[in-house]
Amino acid sequence: MDIVILAVVIAVVVLGALGGLIVGSRRKKQLPPPPPAAPDITAPPAEPHVGDEAETPREEPRRTIEEVDLPDGSAPVVVEEPPAEAPEIEIPEPTAGRLVRLRTRLSRSQNALGKGLLTLLSREHLDEDTWEEIEDTLLTADVGVQPTQELVERLRERVKVLGTRTPEELRTLLREELITLVGRDMDRALKTEPEDRKPGIVMVVGVNGTGKTTTTGKLARVLVADGQSVVLGAADTFRAAAADQLQTWGERVGAHTVRGPEAGDPASVAFDAVKEGKEMGANVVLIDTAGRLHTKTGLMDELGKVKRVVEKHAPVDEVLLVLDATTGQNGLVQARVFSEVVDITGIVLTKLDGTAKGGIVVAVQRELGVPVKLIGLGEGADDLAPFEPEAFVDALIGE
Repeated sequence: MDIVILAVVIAVVVLGALGGLIVGSRRKKQLPPPPPAAPDITAPPAEPHVGDEAETPREEPRRTIEEVDLPDGSAPVVVEEPPAEAPEIEIPEPTAGRLVRLRTRLSRSQNALGKGLLTLLSREHLDEDTWEEIEDTLLTADVGVQPTQELVERLRERVKVLGTRTPEELRTLLREELITLVGRDMDRALKTEPEDRKPGIVMVVGVNGTGKTTTTGKLARVLVADGQSVVLGAADTFRAAAADQLQTWGERVGAHTVRGPEAGDPASVAFDAVKEGKEMGANVVLIDTAGRLHTKTGLMDELGKVKRVVEKHAPVDEVLLVLDATTGQNGLVQARVFSEVVDITGIVLTKLDGTAKGGIVVAVQRELGVPVKLIGLGEGADDLAPFEPEAFVDALIGE
């Protein structure tokens, strides 16, 4: 019996020891591995510095938040921007005698037309071949067929009567005949000062590429130089830069510009321009219309609409057609179509300094029955000159 009890006690002790070993091994497996030791990190080498930055940084005292003055939030801090400077207003040079000052710009027409005719007329014998050359010279200069025939006929008759021809006599003869051809007696004054009201209303029309908007800006300078106040109407709403361009021209001479939204109604802009011109007491309102192609019937009809809407205020005093002198006879086609839509009262010939076809002055006047009132002789701001027949002819034939 004692032996059995002893065996049972030994078995219980052995089982208890085994159970303790199993539990201890499980606890060891569940414990996380110890964290690895932090590696030694070597700081990267400092970038090289120059001058004051090359020295080692030093500890500097720093202010705490209690020492820093913070805004109390009672009123926002307003930063005043410097006022924009108004563009300096230019004073254009007087227009009287401007064509005389710009006469050298007609050198190409002078060589082709004036000097060419003088050379031919100075020949000892003026036979039929010479007269044909004279005709060709006039036609090449775009004088036109009928004016050329008239001029040659008068020259033949006067040369026959004159007999002996000295260079000075020939020059005087040619000058007189060319002035007659250009038209000395045509009224070339701009109708900008009606007697019964203010302002005078001027519409500027023409096709794309003739320099119409630029011409309108230069015309504003001409009027300001003659002592008139001007309002500009940017009724060319189809070309994005047209209104900006016109406004820039106006700011340079102190002229107010009325403009509307891009692609807006041009007639509305023109109407507002005249309205503001009245309120401001301006002398003249210049209306720049779209540079519409003369082949676009719908757009040409719209040009007529602009004129009708403006005339709800007052009659239009001037309708100036801008033509590119370098286009020659094609400009006559444009002139003819525009004259059917609006009553053209005057011609502005641009780029006359860049062509040998000075005879276009004669041809376009014959075509429309209206005078050339202004000519453009360069790209400068004051290169638009009132047309003077005598000065023009003198520039053609030289001194």
